[in-house]
Amino acid sequence: MENVGAWLYELGRGLLSAAWSPATVALYVVGYIVVLLLSAEALRVARYKSFRWVALRLAMLFTAVLAVVLSAATLHFILTVLSMLEEWGFYFSIYGLTLYVVGTNVAAYVVSPFLINRSYYARPDVELQRVVDRVAERLGYRGVKAVVVDGPPNAFAYGNLLAGRYVAVTESLKKMLSEEELEAVVGHELGHHINRDLVVMLLLGMLPMLLYYVGRGLVEASLRRSSRRGNPLVAIGLGLLAMATSLVVQTLVLAFSRLREYYADAMGARSAGKAAMKSALEKIRKHYFTHFADVERVRQSKIKALFIYAFVGIYAAPLWDELFLTHPPLEKRFTFIDLL
Repeated sequence: MENVGAWLYELGRGLLSAAWSPATVALYVVGYIVVLLLSAEALRVARYKSFRWVALRLAMLFTAVLAVVLSAATLHFILTVLSMLEEWGFYFSIYGLTLYVVGTNVAAYVVSPFLINRSYYARPDVELQRVVDRVAERLGYRGVKAVVVDGPPNAFAYGNLLAGRYVAVTESLKKMLSEEELEAVVGHELGHHINRDLVVMLLLGMLPMLLYYVGRGLVEASLRRSSRRGNPLVAIGLGLLAMATSLVVQTLVLAFSRLREYYADAMGARSAGKAAMKSALEKIRKHYFTHFADVERVRQSKIKALFIYAFVGIYAAPLWDELFLTHPPLEKRFTFIDLL
């Protein structure tokens, strides 16, 4: 066992030491381009029914793996340089920041359902619960609570193991949609629970946050203590590298989010039909095109990334315009639904 453990340790060290070799950097660049193309051109993949779902799953897996590997490689490189320079203060502060980021995100995950219930005045609704139970049975899923919330027309999924799993629909949206359209919206939100999107996005979202805090901390600490032993420019350079990598990883996380929205739309279409899923999204879009006060209310929401409708416009965006979107443009969502 000791030999196996030593072998695994040396293998891990070897892999990490190669994480920033020129060849690996080139692979990062190629992989990043491939991920963005897969996210932006998901419709081309969807046209081929024989491997549509396999391709989408592989695209999501590749995106997540690339985000994790790039983040780990960057942190390993920074820690290696700091240890070589014997900058132990900076070195151990990164572990402290890691605990801080993980702790705050886990705490937010635990308490967020209770805060959402309180902030949005979530209340059980017997009629909506019947719809949720009916759609959940079609999808082979159970144990989801249905609540009606206040606010402009929208819907979202939230919850955790402690508070339970919720599907929330605003009162205004419930009144706006037909029964089939409401089932499609509920199916979309149940799709997020089925695919465990809340947990996956929580874990991936920690990566750019951690890199940003590490980078910012290195830069600020170096500027405050420029007279300390050693060259502060090295720590500043490492900090800038971490912040630049955090931006790259953030675009990967957003690409992953867009791919998962396609999956959720497919669940909605499977629940009530393609026409119902499309018409529900179209009704929501038309509402916001004529109610500008509601647009501003949603823009200011702290959980707008969870909403079924995001303000990205209906028209297909070029690759560079999609980099920082959590949802695909509506035109692409409509086309994807048509291809199901």
